[in-house]
Amino acid sequence: MHDDRTLVEARLRRVLDERIRPAVYPESMPLEVAVWHAPDEPVPVAEGLAAEPAPIEVGARWGAPWGTSWFRVTGTVPEAWAGRTVEAILDLGFDENMPGFQCEGLVYRPDGTPVKGLNPRNQWVRIGAPVEGGEEVRLHVEAASNPVILDYHPFRPTRLGDKDTAGSEPQYTLARMDLAVLDETVWQLVIDLEVLGELMAELPVDSPRRHEILRAIEKALDVIDLQDVNGTAEQARSHLRPALAAPAVPSAHRISAVGHAHIDSAWLWPLRETVRKVARTTANMTALLEDEPEFVFAMSQAQQWAWVKEHRPEVWARVRKAVTDGRFVPAGGMWVESDTNMPGSEAMARQFVHGKRFFLDEFGIENDEAWLPDTFGFAAGLPQIIKAAGAKRLLTQKISWSQTNKFPHHTFRWEGIDGTRIFTHFPPVDTYNCSMKGSEIAHAARNFKDKGVARHSLAPTGWGDGGGGTTREMIAKAARLRDLEGSATVVWETPRDFFDKAEAEYPEPPVWVGELYLELHRATLTSQAQTKQGNRRSEHLLREAELWAATAAVRSGFPYPYEELDRIWKTVLLHQFHDILPGSSIAWVHREARRTYARVAEDLHAIIDAAQRALAGEGTRELAFNSAPHGRNGVPAGGAGTPTAARPVEPTPRVGGGFVLDNGLLRVEIDAQGLVVSAYDIDADRETIAPGRAAGLLQLHPDFPNMWDAWDVDKFYRNTVTDLTDADEVTATEAGGVRVMRSFGGSRVTQVLTLAPGERRLVLDTEVDWHETEKFLKLAFPLDVHAERYASETQFGHFHRPTHTNTSWEAAKFEACNHRFVHVAEPGWGVAVVNDSTYGHDVTRTVRSDGDLGTTTTVRVSLLRAPRFPDPETDQGVHRFRHALVPGADIADAVREGWRVNLPERHLTGAREVAPLVTVDQDAVVVTAVKLADDGSGDVVVRFHEAHGGRCRATLTPGFEFAEVQVTDLLERPLAEVPAPRNDGRRIAVRLRPFELVTLRLRRS
Repeated sequence: MHDDRTLVEARLRRVLDERIRPAVYPESMPLEVAVWHAPDEPVPVAEGLAAEPAPIEVGARWGAPWGTSWFRVTGTVPEAWAGRTVEAILDLGFDENMPGFQCEGLVYRPDGTPVKGLNPRNQWVRIGAPVEGGEEVRLHVEAASNPVILDYHPFRPTRLGDKDTAGSEPQYTLARMDLAVLDETVWQLVIDLEVLGELMAELPVDSPRRHEILRAIEKALDVIDLQDVNGTAEQARSHLRPALAAPAVPSAHRISAVGHAHIDSAWLWPLRETVRKVARTTANMTALLEDEPEFVFAMSQAQQWAWVKEHRPEVWARVRKAVTDGRFVPAGGMWVESDTNMPGSEAMARQFVHGKRFFLDEFGIENDEAWLPDTFGFAAGLPQIIKAAGAKRLLTQKISWSQTNKFPHHTFRWEGIDGTRIFTHFPPVDTYNCSMKGSEIAHAARNFKDKGVARHSLAPTGWGDGGGGTTREMIAKAARLRDLEGSATVVWETPRDFFDKAEAEYPEPPVWVGELYLELHRATLTSQAQTKQGNRRSEHLLREAELWAATAAVRSGFPYPYEELDRIWKTVLLHQFHDILPGSSIAWVHREARRTYARVAEDLHAIIDAAQRALAGEGTRELAFNSAPHGRNGVPAGGAGTPTAARPVEPTPRVGGGFVLDNGLLRVEIDAQGLVVSAYDIDADRETIAPGRAAGLLQLHPDFPNMWDAWDVDKFYRNTVTDLTDADEVTATEAGGVRVMRSFGGSRVTQVLTLAPGERRLVLDTEVDWHETEKFLKLAFPLDVHAERYASETQFGHFHRPTHTNTSWEAAKFEACNHRFVHVAEPGWGVAVVNDSTYGHDVTRTVRSDGDLGTTTTVRVSLLRAPRFPDPETDQGVHRFRHALVPGADIADAVREGWRVNLPERHLTGAREVAPLVTVDQDAVVVTAVKLADDGSGDVVVRFHEAHGGRCRATLTPGFEFAEVQVTDLLERPLAEVPAPRNDGRRIAVRLRPFELVTLRLRRS
């Protein structure tokens, strides 16, 4: 038989595009359209419905950037259409090649009832099935003219990302506003042909099944009258039914389809627009659930549910009903789909606390999975947090984006730093916007790494980010793929149903230990420095506010600010979303974030001040409040006492120029260029700085990645570097210390180096007035330490990474995340570099330059970048950072100094010292939270973990009488299977594994 395969396939493509799809709506008539443009920000629904619109014609331009336009469409169904299915086709000017990221609409009836969303691939509104003829049609569309930021030529700088700079030029052309007859037979024929054609394209050319499908399609095309598609569609379908009825082979891969719409809580649009995106999508999905009995839709991010409840009560009512029916499923149990690298220990815990509690309070539903399809890598401390929140599973897709190494599993157990293991699944479909295309389904089956021992995978199905979620076309395709020869099988299931099946069939999957590092988007650890500083400082202010408010509540009856702390926590958690904290959103988002963090700081300072004054009383005694988990300057952790801090040591002139700082423990030499050329540990009798090198060195790199400007730094950036060694000024300061001023390009830097008496800690305060473009600024510390690995802090502990690049896995980690410290050590001696607000860093090995054998280790902190997309003014302006170099530090010193630099003492006058509410007799046990229980009972909650990486015993001594102590989960619920720790009514004895996290709840007497 002659091979005419390509001929038939080309015929199918053309006939579908030019004849069959246009015949889905064989008759149409225009609707009358009028529009009212809201003058500024979106208005309430009632105001939009009541506004008086002006006529507008199809083909007219509409919609200033970020504007809102209320369209009114009216018409009458022709009598001749009686008995047929009629829909309104409302095309606001969509580009179907971009399912999200452009204009959108939400359709309302005149009484304010929401109907459904309008999106690029979801432009229809059902009028009647069938209609009687003569019905009056009146619909209102709240349309958002969100500009296209990520266009066909992506990553080009644009001013459209901020309403203040976007201008007023209309963004869209009204394309089609019609009533139309839907020919459901032709619509079904389109789906038949798409499913079979897409499956055929994925089968081997020599597969008999491929040729059976080819001949069935050919017969169907032969019977279609191209001048009467509607009249011959049913006959064409009859030729396709045998091919669609052939069952899948028993060994076929099994896909659990989950309706899904990944909606970034902010990204290429501001937070206020996400509120509306969520409303449009949920309106779409609740409408679709009513029409499709087998469909199941899952939505994560409790914050987005809360927005619907608060801002769209009419949509919320439909959502609640669908949840009750078990088909609109809360997923993930987190407040937002946050970044998981940078949030601190307590913040990461609170993501689950607030997310799970929302779903429990609203629906009585508890999630047992973390749902993070798009997060940019996963910190090694996360498994323990997931488990402590009462969950046991994780889903993500993002690791498939890694550029260098292919992850070896799709289903596995992920082990964290404490040994906790979480059942984890990476959907092999490699997208969280699956559309049920044959290529996607075939890829999932081919790509699945666990063939032979497992057969199940999950496919998050639907358009996200303004695409409107799952479509009726996707559901129709899934129905045909339920049991189809040559294809994986597809069934709609909840995430829990999928995980139950996957875990049952694969109870002992392989184990991956340590972080899940994304080999991409590494620059998100640095972009938008002020957003990152706002996060870090808010986290520590929240710790202080809870600590002092709880202490004051127990000691003096201070009114604990439950509601205010709840509100602030949710605000901070929202801004940890994986496009806000990572710095990858438009200018508008980060401008608002800076203002929000300033308000958060103001509110928290007020709580802290009021609580501390209630504790200290009225008086003139100088007091220092120590919020850190370790004592310092004679003040215990969590207490207040008389300060003993002394003035920094005075600089003395250095031979050859520069200055010396010497406190008897550490001797620091700063040369005439303001660089640290020596940091000598006097007790250890050894030098800290690598020979021939200088610390505190600022290094400037060009930074123009191949794509994803705010997200990526590509390894070739290291090929070119400028050491900023020229100093405008190197002087001693009146306060004690050395000031160094430099200028380069359009920027200026001021560094102040100080050394306190009795401390092996050199503090570097850096102020940068940054006006560079596409540059990367690093702060380097070359250390005379031979180390094969180094430690960086993560949630509830620290994690080791190699300093070498033996394999491609290590080489790919050329930029990594730390929290408060990086620690490099040889046996018996080490160095810590601590920070108050930076996350990105790199650690490399270098051969010694003094002729001796061996290597040195360089730690470089990432300070600033200047990408131009999506925010063309990223990081421009003044920034302040604090870092400290701590020679002779072991891991305990690194932990302590990291907390110290982030929680400076607070000084005020009062009448009395304040004893801690809780004390711990073991430095390895770090208390991360002291607070009152969220339920208002007055119980005291203490959360702590082992921080040094070893087993330990410790005694906790509450500074109040307690009647009962319980071990709880993160939601402060007693763990029945965990016995209460031993106590004698005054002290509590605990034993901890390495990095073990424990939450205790103490009922006060």
